[in-house]
Amino acid sequence: MRPGAPGPSLATSRMSQRAPAAEKEQPRHAFPDGLAIPMTNDGAKACQGVIAINAEDGVTWVHSYVTPDRRQTFCIYDAPTPEAVRRVADKNKLPVDRITEVRVLDPYFYR
Repeated sequence: MRPGAPGPSLATSRMSQRAPAAEKEQPRHAFPDGLAIPMTNDGAKACQGVIAINAEDGVTWVHSYVTPDRRQTFCIYDAPTPEAVRRVADKNKLPVDRITEVRVLDPYFYR
């Protein structure tokens, strides 16, 4: 991992590693499930509401990936613990099927 790069992440992944307990990096978290947000002012307000609720527990919504059939969404979060992600998901009435810690691998870092 390059210096200054984001710390470990929690996301759905078959190949994940847990950070050693001694590391002080902020982990990222993700949860998969369907999520639809309209590209309107209502959608923007919904996103801002999620961001505000997440901040109460130290969780930052980084970005999301949606499958072409819109049946699954994989959201990437920076958060102190998986439990924090579950708390904010519950507050936001969003489903969480699985949380997995992953690491960022930036292929453009290698030369």
